[in-house]
Amino acid sequence: MYFNAIAKVISDRTGCDVSAVKPESTFTELGIDSLDTVELLMNLEDELGMEIEMGDQTVKTVDDLDKLIQSKQG
Repeated sequence: MYFNAIAKVISDRTGCDVSAVKPESTFTELGIDSLDTVELLMNLEDELGMEIEMGDQTVKTVDDLDKLIQSKQG
């Protein structure tokens, strides 16, 4: 549901082509480290107009992040 927005922000952040971002892509595969993840989340919050709290959830793939955002929407 939020995949396209996530892929766009990842592409903007890393310089990779949007088409290279797949749901099963891990952030490590995309060249995103823990600091990048924090900045990525801030950019996504701006893009989507919502607050994204990861809490203690493990988010390793683009799909994990998409599902997390969906769960926050209720």
